[in-house]
Amino acid sequence: MRLKLENPKILGDIISIISELVTEVKLKITQEGMSLTAIDPANVAMVYFKIPNDLFSEFGLEKEEVLGINLDSLKAVLRRCQLGSSLLIERQDNMLKLSIHDKIKRDFSLALLDIDADEKELPKWEFKSVIKIDSASLSEVIEDCIIVSDACTFSAAPNSFIVEAKGLNSVRVEFSSDELEIYSDTSSARFSLEYLNKFIKGAKISSRATISFSDNHPMRIDFPTGNVLLSFVLAPRIEQED
Repeated sequence: MRLKLENPKILGDIISIISELVTEVKLKITQEGMSLTAIDPANVAMVYFKIPNDLFSEFGLEKEEVLGINLDSLKAVLRRCQLGSSLLIERQDNMLKLSIHDKIKRDFSLALLDIDADEKELPKWEFKSVIKIDSASLSEVIEDCIIVSDACTFSAAPNSFIVEAKGLNSVRVEFSSDELEIYSDTSSARFSLEYLNKFIKGAKISSRATISFSDNHPMRIDFPTGNVLLSFVLAPRIEQED
C-alpha cells in the first residue's frame, strides 16, 4: 500500500473532528479510496467519512487494507503537516509509516492495533425532513442553544425550520424557506447538544451542511466537500416521563 496526498489538511481536519468521538478505529482502504465508520463508546453516535482515490496523487493498493489506528496518535502526526507539505502513507508489516515531505523529509511510524469491533455501515434511512443550511449558520444556532440547555429540538414543516432549547432560560431560532432549502413534511425530534457541538466542527471542511431527521428518529448530518464526505448519525434524546 502506497498512498500520497499533496494536500493532507483535509485528512488532518477530518481526523481531528472524529477523534473527539472515538479513539481507536478501523481505517479501511479499498480501490475506491479511504473510509471509516465508527460508533462512539456510548453507542449514541456514529461517524463516517470517505476520501475517494482520485484525491490522492498516488494510490497504489494491491489488496484491501483494514488498519487499526489510534486517532490521537494519527492526529498528532497530521498536525505536523504544514502548508505545502505532502504526505506519503505506507503499510510496513504491523506499522503504518507516514512520511511528511516539505523542506525536509520526516518519517513517523505508528503501531497498528488489533481492534476487535464489527465493521459497520452508514444506515440508509428515509427521512421526513431534509434541511440544507450554511454550516456557519448551523454552528451559530447550536452555540446559541448550549447557553440555555443540554438538548435542543429540531422542528420542520414545508416552509420552516425551527431549533429550540429550553431550561430555566430558552432560545428559539426560526428559518424560512427563503433562507435555506427545506424538503419536509412535519417532523420534530430532540437531540443532545454535547454531540451536536462536536458535529458542527464539520464546518471546517464544508461551507454547507445537510440535516436529515424524522419524528423521534436518529438524525444524520452530512458535510460534503467535493467528493469528500463527513457524516454523523445521532440517536434522539428521549425524555423520561415521571
